[in-house]
Amino acid sequence: MFRKLQAISEVAESVSFDKAHTDWIQSHLNRRSGERKGRLERGHQHGEQLFLKNVWWPLLGHFEHLHPEYEVLDWRGRSYFADFVWLPGHIKIAWEIKGYGPHVRDMDRKRYSEELNRETFFQAMGFRVVSFAYDDIAHQPELCITLMRLLLSRYQPVETPAKLTSLACKEIILLSFQLARAIRPKDVEEHLAVNHRTAVRYLHSLCVQGWLRPITSERGHKIKYELVKTNLDDVGWW
Repeated sequence: MFRKLQAISEVAESVSFDKAHTDWIQSHLNRRSGERKGRLERGHQHGEQLFLKNVWWPLLGHFEHLHPEYEVLDWRGRSYFADFVWLPGHIKIAWEIKGYGPHVRDMDRKRYSEELNRETFFQAMGFRVVSFAYDDIAHQPELCITLMRLLLSRYQPVETPAKLTSLACKEIILLSFQLARAIRPKDVEEHLAVNHRTAVRYLHSLCVQGWLRPITSERGHKIKYELVKTNLDDVGWW
């Protein structure tokens, strides 16, 4: 019975995605002409669609502010079409779906250099460029979702009233992963610009939540804290 209900749910979700995707693409086609329209008709193929179905849609459930086959001029004035560009307000993120064949195996030195230069130029123009491997999208989309959730959490404010302690603790978790070593109260003090007592209070809160484990000195003083959990998806970024 459970499997039957799960199958029905998956079919319903697929139908919901297919309709939303079709309507979204059509809305962009209706607003385009010439090469921009032709590029969308030719360029939005299996890899791009799989990214939306396996990663974007399960995470966000809508295509708001997302633009497929988005035209950007490079430093030579030549048109380049990014697979997707996300433009919510002043944020500009370019998403690229890269297959091993065209982007690694079949790429010569000139094309390889041009691709790296183009991505650097995009960064200079204010875009954040994020690339996903086709193999990951197809075979381990959960990893892509986790990484994308982590990235988008930097740009998405929480929708409910946020407690300062909760936000600070999430920042400390990110800092712990970044440091790749046991975190000290001093690290928290410098990163969050708080006093020692507040830093220790945040670290203790994370110990209670099971994220950190205190490391004590020979005299029994808690001098630093190591990560216990290693799955960032447990944080609850939304």
